[in-house]
Amino acid sequence: MDIHIGHSPDPDDAFMWYPLDAHSGPQPAKIDTGPYRFVHVLQDIQSLNERSQRGDLEITALSFHQYPFVADRYALTSCGASMGDGYGPMVVARRSSGLTIDDLGRVKIAIPGRRTSAMAALSLFLGRPLVHYDVVPFDQITRSVASGRYDAGLIIHEGQLTYDREGLQLVVDLGQWWHRTRQLPLPLGGNAIRRDLGDRMPALCRILRASIDYALAHRQDAIGYAMQYARGLDTELADRFVGMYVNKWTLDLGPQGRGAVDRFLAEAAQMDLVPAIDPIDVIEPVP
Repeated sequence: MDIHIGHSPDPDDAFMWYPLDAHSGPQPAKIDTGPYRFVHVLQDIQSLNERSQRGDLEITALSFHQYPFVADRYALTSCGASMGDGYGPMVVARRSSGLTIDDLGRVKIAIPGRRTSAMAALSLFLGRPLVHYDVVPFDQITRSVASGRYDAGLIIHEGQLTYDREGLQLVVDLGQWWHRTRQLPLPLGGNAIRRDLGDRMPALCRILRASIDYALAHRQDAIGYAMQYARGLDTELADRFVGMYVNKWTLDLGPQGRGAVDRFLAEAAQMDLVPAIDPIDVIEPVP
């Protein structure tokens, strides 16, 4: 049975799901996938969020901001999440701009997507929904800010490690702010499995967990595979980026991770950014 798994073409997602890839060469998948053949579908997170509305992927990465809108069709898996542990999406501006936190409510900001968790986190930080923004492909945001097209940019992925190369400065790190004020990791991306898979869901979740375990145990090989999606990062920076977002909550959300997701979505619902859902349904792997 083919299982289409949607994820971003980024080093952290590539690292996690490298053991499932039987299509990058003559070798089979690195782990036993049983009766399932995993077909990788690589798209940016904004596209995957939009695609989750159609439900055409059996398993997909999506933003936690997006999840309440598709919770009737998908359940979260306990593994595969991206959580910022004291770091996360950043707002950056040109060094020469003099822009400060107090200016963020009035300037136009380039953002990577309307239902990205970065967008929700920035709205929570401001205390009101962000209204002055344009959606810009995530890998073009730093360039758009550096050129003066936008006063500020909300950056995700490797831009968090490379924005200074474009002459930009940090205005606020939303992961630091969330951790300081809530003492929790910042939920960013989740992994979701389509509910119509029924009894297969726990077994598929077990395979996903085995993939992450294998990648961590064979880190050098997995990093080597992920480098094809590094977009200008050298191996050291790519390894650092993977280490940021493939962490203990990626293996298992656990009570603290679930509490962080609950808190994040409850606050977003209070601001009418998402519909309220309670409880959040999380699929655990079978033993």
